[in-house]
Parts: sequence; C-alpha cells; structure tokens
Amino acid sequence: MSEADKPEEPAAPAAKPGGKVKPPPLSRSKRQELRRKFLRTVLLTGGVLGAGLSGFLPMLYARRQRLRPPGALDEKDFLASCIKCGQCVQVCPVEAIKLADLVDGFGVGVPYIDARDQACDFSCDAVQCVLACPTGSLTYKKPEFFQVRAGAALATKPILLAKEKDPEPTINLTERMGVARLTRPELCLAIKGKGFKGQARGADFKGMMRYMAVDRWKPIPVSEHPYDVAECDLCVRECPIKGAISIETVYAPDGSQRKSPVVHEPCVGCGVCEMICPTEAASIEIVPREVWRT
Repeated sequence: MSEADKPEEPAAPAAKPGGKVKPPPLSRSKRQELRRKFLRTVLLTGGVLGAGLSGFLPMLYARRQRLRPPGALDEKDFLASCIKCGQCVQVCPVEAIKLADLVDGFGVGVPYIDARDQACDFSCDAVQCVLACPTGSLTYKKPEFFQVRAGAALATKPILLAKEKDPEPTINLTERMGVARLTRPELCLAIKGKGFKGQARGADFKGMMRYMAVDRWKPIPVSEHPYDVAECDLCVRECPIKGAISIETVYAPDGSQRKSPVVHEPCVGCGVCEMICPTEAASIEIVPREVWRT
C-alpha cells in the first residue's frame, strides 16, 4: 500500500494550557450505553433494598397487637399451633374474623378481629369458631400444660344476654379476648352529658349485629338500626355480656359529677362497644390480650 492510500490517522487531541490533554467528546451511542448502565444500577439497588425491607417491615408491623377470636391460646402458642386453614372465618355469622396479610410478619394468614370494623357479637351463641378450629388454637379450655396468665381467666362463665332466659344462658369461655378501656374520655358523649340520634356509624357502615328486638338469630346492618337516646349509652345498651359495662356517676377532676361508661370484670373483650361507639375515633376500645386488673 502506498503512502497515499494509507488512512489518515486521527489528529491528536489539542493540549490545554499547562500540558493537559482534553479528552474527545463521547459519541451518542456511548452516552446511551452509559445511561443504560446507570439505570440498571439504580434499579438493581432499589430491588435489593426493597427485598430487604419486605422482610424487615413485616417484623415492625408484627409488633402490633391483634385481637384474636374467642378462645385463642396465648399469642406465641396461637401462632405456633394455628394452621391458617380459615375454618373460623367461614363459620362466623357476622364475618368478624379476618386473615392477616403480609404486614403481620410471622402472623401472616392468622385469624384476627378488627373490632372497629366488625366486632364479635356472639350471634352464633356457641362460639362456632372454637368448634370449627381443628388444632385447638381456639379452645374452650386450655390443656393443663398451658399456663393461664393472671387476670386472663374469667371469674365465671359469661352470661350472654341473648340467652339469658334459656336454661343454659352462658357461653363456654374461660378466658377473655381482651378488656375494654375508655381510651378517649374527652370524646365520650356520656361524659359530656349528650345524647345521640341517628345511625351509630353512619349510613355507609357495613358492620352487622344481632338486635334482640328485631331478630334473635339474624344479624342486621348497624346502619338499619338508628338510635334516639337522650343520654348516650350505646356501649352499655348493645354489650352482649351481662354485667360487663354500665353507666356510672363519676367525679371529674374539677369535682363535678358526670356519667361515664365503667367496665366490669365480666368483660370478655368482644369489641361490640368499640364498634358501636358513635364518636370518631372511638371513645372506648378493646385492648387485645389485656387482663383484668383490680
């Protein structure tokens, strides 16, 4: 090949003052390739972080206490023995029992009750979820090798008001699900001396409850049973357990007398008071796995 036919060599980059050589500009294809590499790195980093958090966040949420169905073993034993079959969900007449999702960590798929959305009102009388449980995770009476926490045991079998006139008026529970607490007394209508008129939770509320005056066996939507009371006592009026809650005269910090809901030992923690409370947020709530303290 002659000297004339040889391809021209690219010119050397011009030197900047001071002896530094300026690099040639990147081609369009090179810039696109670098951009793709950067995006891949960002996506991979996000995926790794997301995978890590998907395991970490459920552990954080798992610390949240859940209200378990009637007759549930203590939490560790309950989580260890429940096979997540959903039989308790199927038999609940008011669909109070739900199965936990991923954010419940080790409790994923385990049954729980969100009392504010739908409480256990014992419409089944015999606590059908306990009868349906195949493993003993829900039980009428713990085996002797399971310890009963102090204050968890009920002094006597609770009397179900819907069965009060029956030959056997009690429900076969020996331990409470939790205990009702007046967590927001500043919102309570009874303490304020106010009445209530209308639908307890509004027209759109989907919760169900058995009203003895309507039908002993068939629960109806709470929205179909409006109230008109001069002094609010809905939590007492609708509590399904005899003697669990009452309206009492109490003394306020300023020495004045007021009416207030007072929870008593027969409370089983079913959550009806929380569900029916007309204030937002609920003035009274169930503390899951709480024990009776004198």
